[in-house]
Amino acid sequence: MNWGALEALISGVNKYSTAFGRVWLSMVFVFRVMVFVVAAQRVWGDDSKDFTCNTLQPGCSNVCYDHMFPISHIRLWALQLIFVTCPSLMVMGHVKYREKKDMQYTTLHKGAHLYANPGKKRGGLWWTYLLSLVFKAGFDAGFLYILHHIYEGFDMPRLTKCTLSPCPNTVDCYISRPTEKKIFTLFMVVSSVACILMCICEMAYLICKRIQKLVKKKIASERKEFAENHEMTRLAAPRSDFRSKTSLRVDPTISMHNLSNINTEKEASEKK
Repeated sequence: MNWGALEALISGVNKYSTAFGRVWLSMVFVFRVMVFVVAAQRVWGDDSKDFTCNTLQPGCSNVCYDHMFPISHIRLWALQLIFVTCPSLMVMGHVKYREKKDMQYTTLHKGAHLYANPGKKRGGLWWTYLLSLVFKAGFDAGFLYILHHIYEGFDMPRLTKCTLSPCPNTVDCYISRPTEKKIFTLFMVVSSVACILMCICEMAYLICKRIQKLVKKKIASERKEFAENHEMTRLAAPRSDFRSKTSLRVDPTISMHNLSNINTEKEASEKK
């Protein structure tokens, strides 16, 4: 398997990831994949040759080994890493679809882009990214449960007793390098738990940011609606309106003395 090509492909999600997502990528490839490829495979190797039982009965050691190790830790961890990285491929597929759609839109609309900021997680890409985090945490938790259920914990015993046929009686079987295997098992378990916590933190961060954005958008729309429905009324009418309704039209050529004489003549004519 070409781990370098897989790392380069998964790292393409890095520009869409938060700080928790970048830590998750580092933990997956630095602390899990590299340890798995470089060290863990050599620790286990071919355990069937190092698994010995105190009997010469043909087939007894093979049956006891199959009972003790129904599935190899190495193969189980390889499946775990493959399943955990698949959701990131789902995000990359959505990103490629958006890029292709944006390219077609740009061709038809003379250089205009469909997405104003392609590096942002918006719309369906946000949901795809959130769903990928759920799958990552779920796969890690599921494989931890399988490992715990098959081996009844994360311990590696030095001695195991076997009574299966064709063993003639209860035989003692010894596991090679049990302490070293236990250390690597605990390391992979702890790194898986840390990746689960990173996924949960990133999910909480994305949901909180989305809620905060929706709340701000709602407050802005309410303020706009309030401003439209409650416009400020004018405290006084314009001066031109006031003058046109209340002022009298007076001839500027008439003096105050002539105006009083006109009023006296009107009163005298009314008495007659």
